[in-house]
Amino acid sequence: MAKNKNISYKGPYGYQKLKEREGRACIRFKCALTNTILDVLRQRPGWVEVKEEGDWDFYWCDVRWLQENFDHTYMDDHVRISHFRNHYELTRKNYIVKNLKRFRKQLERDSGKLEATKCDFFPKTFEMPSEYHLFVEEFRKNPGITWIMKPVARSQGRGIFLFRKLKDVIDWRKDGVRLDDQKDEIPVENYVAQRYIENPYLIGGRKFDLRVYVLVMSYLPLKAWLYRDGFARFSNTRFTLNTIDDHYVHLTNVAVQKTAPDYDPEKGCKWMIQQFRLYLTAKHGAEAVEGLFAEMDNIFIKTLQSVQKVIISDKHCFELYGYDILIDQDLKPWLLEVNASPSLTASSQEDYELKTHLLEDTLNIVDMEGRLTGKEKRVGGFDLIWNDGPISREDGNLDTPMNGFVANTHLGYNNDRKKQLKRLYKSIQTPQKV
Repeated sequence: MAKNKNISYKGPYGYQKLKEREGRACIRFKCALTNTILDVLRQRPGWVEVKEEGDWDFYWCDVRWLQENFDHTYMDDHVRISHFRNHYELTRKNYIVKNLKRFRKQLERDSGKLEATKCDFFPKTFEMPSEYHLFVEEFRKNPGITWIMKPVARSQGRGIFLFRKLKDVIDWRKDGVRLDDQKDEIPVENYVAQRYIENPYLIGGRKFDLRVYVLVMSYLPLKAWLYRDGFARFSNTRFTLNTIDDHYVHLTNVAVQKTAPDYDPEKGCKWMIQQFRLYLTAKHGAEAVEGLFAEMDNIFIKTLQSVQKVIISDKHCFELYGYDILIDQDLKPWLLEVNASPSLTASSQEDYELKTHLLEDTLNIVDMEGRLTGKEKRVGGFDLIWNDGPISREDGNLDTPMNGFVANTHLGYNNDRKKQLKRLYKSIQTPQKV
């Protein structure tokens, strides 16, 4: 069980002893959120919610609690919490760039330039203000292109803006300057300046990105699962580069789009990823789509490998990441960011069902009940894609990319094709309002 280290108690006891003592499999949980995850935890058989001062076996915590309490909390071996201690190495926009650049150099040294190019899925990015002069040098090499500025530690589209003129960045930089007597009180907020993908793949004339879920149970050794379901998030307004100030055109975050004047909450702005994959297959053929999704598999693995040696891989920790992927007109996937706290608030009934199943399957893999053998390659909607090495898909077609190796991923495939095909084919036509 988990206790504050400053609290006196009789001593630790293992989970098996807890079972014997109580005569039943009772798992005490805490949850910092009040959305879908709380519903799932409350409905899980044998799980009991504890009050703020109570002892717990499982905690779906927020990152602030982790930062403030992890080092002061005693945990038995069986206890689990929902974040790694320094998750920000992967999920802060400036740190992930730093780690990917370092990892790319390592790959080039160890395996050659061809292997290093497998990390070329992140737009050219500079940390601001520390790399301002490097950014200016790059900016002047390619005048007229569009850049996007993002705060490194904010979410839901807050603080983001697009620009084409260096004056916009100079003005921003001036705003970020602090007087000497203010530096300790008001620290300069870090941003990243990133080359904007000006040729996104469009459906119905609208821009979108993909939200994909990856569950990491350990970094040493690396053990990661990929969820089969996910969704495409669409902008509410048709895409154009003629205006770069309209967030409804360029940002696909639901938190942004739902504030659009003509947003329809009944229709929303999402497609399930199965629907998206079926649409692409009808337009471009199965081989091209299989290649695209194989490149996405590469993104998931390479990003995790880039932080494998720096993440503190505590046995009590697991993490459900939300990957945001943009696809361009050439069917090349680009990593936008990785989220440590992907939204678990549902925007529709279909979204609620997806997230409910996602979280139920996450808890099944965390396996507080001790039901798994450790040899599973699939649990619910999750497929094991890496377990101290690549996991091959048993039904893989050897004519597909990656030198005959097909990763054990089924992203965008239908779990029950007979049940879903009719609905998906019905919606294959480009919608008027996505």
